[in-house]
Amino acid sequence: MESKFDIFLKGVNKILNVIGGTALTVMMLLTVSDVIMRSLGHPILGAYELVSMLLAVVIGFTIPKVSMDKGHVIMEFILEKLSPRGSAVMITFTRLLCIGLFAIIGYNLFLIAGEFKLSGEVSSTLKIPFFPIAYCVGVCCFIECLVLVSDIVIVWSCLLYTS
Repeated sequence: MESKFDIFLKGVNKILNVIGGTALTVMMLLTVSDVIMRSLGHPILGAYELVSMLLAVVIGFTIPKVSMDKGHVIMEFILEKLSPRGSAVMITFTRLLCIGLFAIIGYNLFLIAGEFKLSGEVSSTLKIPFFPIAYCVGVCCFIECLVLVSDIVIVWSCLLYTS
């Protein structure tokens, strides 16, 4: 039975995934349009900037969903050789490392976003501010931490339930 926390995380990840998928679609359409327009002698102004920003959105917003769906690479052949408890310990260890990593990345993205906001840093051509994207990707890193905590809870609850 899923907890309310897991249901909440799935809902948030679904929204983030839609945003990431939409950004990917826009990025693809913009790139194709720019190539076509460039061949006609009229490139799209700021296409490179927009694609770069959209790429940050695609990566940041889809990481939690991929983790929740177990779409990342895992060394199953190592886990298969371990006992269920050993496997749970290994999964917990790797998730704790990832939680630390994403917490540091998210924290630093918030610091960088604050600096971008204070300095008023914007993209060179379209003058789009950088700080909202940095804040949003930072939030996604913290959501990834929650997904990883949920993984740990699920692994140990399954181990305790089957024991």
